[in-house]
Amino acid sequence: MKHSDTISIIGAGLAGCEAAYQIAKRGIPVTLYEAKPLQMSAAHKSADFAELVCSNSLKSLDPYTAHGLLKAEMRLLDSLILRCAEASRIPAGGALAVDRELFAKTVTQAIQENPNIRVVCETVDSVPPDGITVIATGPLTVGRLADELDEKFEGNLSFYDAAAPIVSCESIDRENAFFASRYGKSGDRSQGLGAGEDAAGDYLNCPLTESEYYAFIDALVKAERAPLKEFDIIKPNPPPAARHSLYFEGCMPIEALAARGRDTLRFGPLKPVGIADPRTGKRPFAVVQLRKENAAGEMFNLVGFQTNLKFAEQRRVFSIIPALKNAEFLRYGVMHRNTFVNAPNILNRRFQVKSAPRIFIAGQLSGVEGYVESAASGLIAGIYAATETKNEKRITNNDRLPDVTMLGSLSRYLTTPNPDFQPMNSNFGLLPPLDIRDKSLRRKAFSERSLDALKSFIDAT
Repeated sequence: MKHSDTISIIGAGLAGCEAAYQIAKRGIPVTLYEAKPLQMSAAHKSADFAELVCSNSLKSLDPYTAHGLLKAEMRLLDSLILRCAEASRIPAGGALAVDRELFAKTVTQAIQENPNIRVVCETVDSVPPDGITVIATGPLTVGRLADELDEKFEGNLSFYDAAAPIVSCESIDRENAFFASRYGKSGDRSQGLGAGEDAAGDYLNCPLTESEYYAFIDALVKAERAPLKEFDIIKPNPPPAARHSLYFEGCMPIEALAARGRDTLRFGPLKPVGIADPRTGKRPFAVVQLRKENAAGEMFNLVGFQTNLKFAEQRRVFSIIPALKNAEFLRYGVMHRNTFVNAPNILNRRFQVKSAPRIFIAGQLSGVEGYVESAASGLIAGIYAATETKNEKRITNNDRLPDVTMLGSLSRYLTTPNPDFQPMNSNFGLLPPLDIRDKSLRRKAFSERSLDALKSFIDAT
């Protein structure tokens, strides 16, 4: 019989294993449910936990990069996943790359040898009716559990990830961009203007001349696309859980639209109707519109640019747009199978379901993107699930991770109202801004501010 304080965790991926460790180290028993090897998804090949399906790189270790800062924060909070990754590291310059088989075996051994963790090899079709549960079933969550979550969250569950690239505001060439809304229609500005925004309109427009437009189109249609894996493709006639899905048939990549004809985009997402270039007073031949991704206006989304191009190709081709010639891509566009909740409507900053506080969601299912981000969400969910078990007060401004940390800013992004929510990875655009013009100095200051704040938070809590 399960101990009354036992926490159930569904899924032994990066997030589930991290959550299990964080809970168990606090003296609370954990039951970790994992379907492998009884049931293997199309993406998984090994029976070990925390299997890395795609790349074996966990990105930069440099604390003055966003991914390196996230790791430094997780190290302060004793991350199991990070410790196992460093134990199975292979040479990769400044990146943390791992021997993927050794990494998975190291995590599996740590979990199986922990006296507070009981592993149950079983497929879970529904959320346990009692006790606290952390759901970390990953981006390929399917079956009856997905159906139950879709019903419980009333349509706030997505099964397909079609996200456009995001660039940093400061990297946009403002000599070749201007704010304007079509026909001068702007939104409510009663709350004031964000950084990099003015009263002229809601969109930052990047005009293209005729020659610039056709050069962009020619490069776009010839660019190399990322290969689709079988499990990425959502077939017609989906199961009930996929009734809110977007399919490839209904969510066309911009490169596929361009391949239909050289003028397709300028009569579609790049149409210049209702916009005048203030430099000429005339309508541009075509225009790429950028939309704010966060309230501070530090990040901008390329509207209508969902894409399946390889990341290097996105950087090369989209930099042909004059305003984006020096663009810093905070997130590249993606199109793949991905089950995730509409986090702003569902979660609080503890990764706790607002309408059902005994349920926590971690990993890519929560709306984070990336290996380390998934583990980080499991770390946060595990810590707060443990405090919930100990009947401590629920979330307050005093016991949540500071906004100036990468962990805190990532959870803040996930819980900030967003009508077009898409999964996010760690980047400096999420952090509260610093008035430092030099990029290297600013990033150093970001890192120092974050780590100082996290150390103080740990000492206080």
